[in-house]
Amino acid sequence: MQVGLAHDPGEDDICTERPLGTQQQGFISMSDFDRGLARPETVLAPDMAVDAGLRAFMLGVYNKLALGLLLSAALAFLTSAYAPVEHLLYIVNEDGRLVALTGLGQILRFAPLVIIFGSMFGMRNPSPASSGVLYWAMVSTIGASLGVWLLIYTSTSAFMTLLITATAFGALSLVGYTTKRDLTGMGSFLIMGLWGIIIASLVNMFLHLDAIYWIVNVAGVLIFSGLTAWDTQRLKMTYYHLGGDQAAMGVATNYGALNLYLNFINLFQFLLSFMGVRR
Repeated sequence: MQVGLAHDPGEDDICTERPLGTQQQGFISMSDFDRGLARPETVLAPDMAVDAGLRAFMLGVYNKLALGLLLSAALAFLTSAYAPVEHLLYIVNEDGRLVALTGLGQILRFAPLVIIFGSMFGMRNPSPASSGVLYWAMVSTIGASLGVWLLIYTSTSAFMTLLITATAFGALSLVGYTTKRDLTGMGSFLIMGLWGIIIASLVNMFLHLDAIYWIVNVAGVLIFSGLTAWDTQRLKMTYYHLGGDQAAMGVATNYGALNLYLNFINLFQFLLSFMGVRR
C-alpha cells in the first residue's frame, strides 16, 4: 500500500514510491495505531533489568518480530524475483525496472491500510488470537508489497541498507530497554514530528520540491530511530502494568511486535532513500 507521499522531482511517479506518510510498506501513521494499548505508569521499576518475567516477555516480542521480518523478506523476494507472481503485481521493462503497478498490485498497495482501519473498528476488545491474526496479516501484506523496492533499487544496495537498519535498530532498542531515563516526553514530541512529516509529504505531492523531499527523509530517520527506543521502553512499562495477566500480555506481545515491525520497515525505507542505488 505504498502511497508515495514524497515525490522526487524529475522521476516517474511510479518510481518515486517513498517511505513516509501513509505509505505502502511502512505507512507512518499506522506505526502509532496502538500506542494507547496500555498507558502504564512512567516510573521505572528498580529491578526491571533483571526481571526474568520481563525478559521472557520481551523475548517473545523480539521472536515474533524476527519471524515477521523473515516472512516479509521471503515475500518481497517472491513478488520481485518469481516471474509469474511479479507479472501479477507489476509491469516491468526489459531491464527489469518498475514501470507501473497492475490492478492487483494496487490492491496490495492499500491492503495494509484497509486491514489496520478495519481492526480499529472491528477489534474493540482484542484477544491474543485476533491480535495475532492482525499481526500476521499486516506482516504478510506489507512484506509482499516490499518487492517494489527490489524493482527500483539494486539488490546489493537494498541488502547493505538492510544490514545497517538491523544494526541501528538493535542498538536503539537496546538503549530503550536499558536506559533509566523516562522517554515519555520524547515520545510525545516524536508523535508530533510524525504528523509533521505526514503533512509535509502530502503537501509535497503537489509541490514536488526536492528540498521538502530530503527534509522529510532526514526527519523520518530521526523520528523512527527515536520511536524504536520509546516503544521498547513502553513495552517494558506495559509488562509491569499488566501485572501477570497472560491474555493481556499475549495481546501486548502482538501489538508490541507490530509497532516495532513498522518502526523497522519505515527506518529501512527512509535509509534506502539515501543509500539505495537505482537500477
